Formats: sequence, C-alpha cells, structure tokens
Amino acid sequence: MPGYEFFGAEERKEVTDVLETGILMRYGFDGPRKGIWKAKELETAITEVFGCKYAQLVSSGTAALTTALSALGVGYGDEVIVPAFTFVASFEAVLSVGAIPVLVDVDDTLTLSPAAVRQAVTSKTKCIMPVHMCGSMADLDALVAICKEHDLVLIEDACQSIGGTYKGKMLGTIGDAGTFSFDFVKTITCAEGGVVMTNREDVYTSSDGYSDHGHDHKGVDRGADLHPFIGYNFRISELHAAVGLAQIRKLDTFLSTQKKNHAALKAILSTIPEITYRRIPDEAGDSCTFLSWFLPTAEITKQVVAELKAQGIIAGSFYWFDNNWHYISKWDHLKNSVTLNKLHPDLKAAVIHHAGKDFTASDAVMSRCISTLINLCWTEEQIKTKGEQMTAVIHKVLQQHAVTY
Repeated sequence: MPGYEFFGAEERKEVTDVLETGILMRYGFDGPRKGIWKAKELETAITEVFGCKYAQLVSSGTAALTTALSALGVGYGDEVIVPAFTFVASFEAVLSVGAIPVLVDVDDTLTLSPAAVRQAVTSKTKCIMPVHMCGSMADLDALVAICKEHDLVLIEDACQSIGGTYKGKMLGTIGDAGTFSFDFVKTITCAEGGVVMTNREDVYTSSDGYSDHGHDHKGVDRGADLHPFIGYNFRISELHAAVGLAQIRKLDTFLSTQKKNHAALKAILSTIPEITYRRIPDEAGDSCTFLSWFLPTAEITKQVVAELKAQGIIAGSFYWFDNNWHYISKWDHLKNSVTLNKLHPDLKAAVIHHAGKDFTASDAVMSRCISTLINLCWTEEQIKTKGEQMTAVIHKVLQQHAVTY
C-alpha cells in the first residue's frame, strides 16, 4: 500500500530541485526560486489525476479536514456525523472547529451505515463525514441523498482510499469537499501532507486563505496581501510537495500492483468457506490497499489474531476492534472528553454523550474483522507463503471451534 515502498530516484530528483534553490517555502521568494513551484505543480497534478476543479495542499490530512470543515462554515453548535470506525483525526478535526462529533455505527462496508446516519440527523446536524476506510468506499448514493434531503454538506475523508472510485468518480471529489492524507504510510506519500479537493470555487478560496493565516493571495507581493478572515498555518513545504509530485506520477503503478496482490491473496483465503469479505458498494472502485475479511464469530477472530501473533505472522494484519487509533472501543480520551484546552461545558457534555452511546451494531462487525495490508513489493512466492501461513492458522482455530459455532 504505502508509496514509500517505491521511493527512489524520482523523489530524490524533485527534492534536489528545491534544495538547489534553497527556497523551501511554498509562497513568495519568486526570484530566488528560479521557477521552481512544487506545491503549485502538485496541486495542478491532483486536479488532473483526480478530476476535481480545485486542490489546496496543506500540512496533513488532519489539517485538510479542519480546513474543509472551516471552509464550509462548520463550527459552534453544529453536529458532524462521523463513523465509529475511523482514525482519531476525524473527531479531532471536528472538535478543532468547535463542532460536535456525532459518532454512529458502521455496517459491513466498514463505513457509515446510511440507516444509522438517517437516525442521527437532528436540527443541529450540519455535515456528514463519511470515511472511506481501508481502500474502499462508503455508500455515497445513500449519503448524498440524505444530505440533499436535509440540506447538509458532505465532506469525504478519503485519506485511506487514494485512487479509489465510486461509479466512475474518484473518491474525494464527490462531496462538497474531500480530503487526502499524504503521510508516510498512505498510498501517495509526501512524508507529511494533505489536500482539500473541491469543485466549489468558494470552498477553494476559503481553504486557500484559511491554511495560510487568512492571506488572500491576490497580489504578487505577499507582504501586501489582505486578510479577509482569520486563518492558521497549515502550509505544506516545497520539500514535502516535491516528494508528492514524484509519487503521484506513480499512482497507476501503485494501484495496479495493489489490485494484483490483493487478488492473489484473496484467492488463497477464499479456499476457506468460513471466511467472508467486506461489502464494497462499487467493487470496481476498490483501491485494494487492504483485504478486509470476516470470521464467523468474535471469539474465533480473537483466537486467530492471537495465534497469528504467537507464530510471528501477524505483521500487516490489523484487528481494528482492539486498535487504539481506529475504533470507538479504545477511545477513552474521547469518551471522557480529555482535552488540554478547556471546552465549553455544553460541548464537553455532548462529546461524552455521543462517544458513550451503544455501538453494538458496530461491535458485531468490527469484532469479526481482520484487515490485511497489501504490500507493493511482495513477490508471488511471498504472497503464496503468507497466504498458506494464514490459512493454516485459520484452519487450526476453526477446527477447535467446529462444534461450537
């Protein structure tokens, strides 16, 4: 999955271009940079590759979410619907703009359950934020319909699904705004970075200013820029953008390799009839960064995970149900609303309420799910060996539970 697996001469060349000018900042210093504008070049490439009108690079995927929320006017008193299975950045970004993260159940897509979303909509709901987890996508038709019905904005967190599509459109380009993360373990890496993508000029203009202290960027003299609103420093550097520029040119190779390796591993695991797979709303659009599979019961799944660990072959397989960063069951800091800055009492109470709800439906899905990361550098022999090792463990555990399940 990670682009860093194919890191090489192309990235070094782009970084060297920047180092030779000595201009590491994306704005200003027009003369000394000698025509080298890596961030601008990468933004243009993103619009061309992913088919959106506008792209604003920022310092991280989290910064991209925060910027998108702010650009769409989400803030005090607003509720943002997010899934119980995501990365912590989703609710962090919502809290950073003063809004309320309303966590709801996921279904067998491992993404927002449209039925749960519909039940969660209130008069305070401003935004639905589907998170396209583990390479695949949410049921966007259903979520778009809910947004239209209730006049809500849709922000796609596509940080884990770069290159995935839904009915011919790139993930991250379907909502009012979409975000990618370009951190070190994403499909395309800048080492650190992110982007807000949108087809709305107003969202782009706001994102452009918000991520650079409110600068309007309308003149040729940065020092003379006006500040129509307050912003923050979420700028990406030229060095980070340079890495991403080399990486985006390799995206087709990344995706084709992922899909080939994904299919090969799935073919091996599919010899076990007790294994089922996540539901994918558009099979053709899966970016195949992970193979996500289910076992019959939570008990069997936990025992398989334990046996994989005991045999030293767990690397690259994730049991999200017990994962500190990705699932509600381990987010005690959110459930208790532990923050360094003081929250308004009403916001604190709302956070605790929504994080402490019953997520039995999500538990039933996540407690049986294992996601296996698809590496780009696997050889056919390595895939065969990994698959055989995994199936041996699964058979062993299933035999022990042959009567009970």
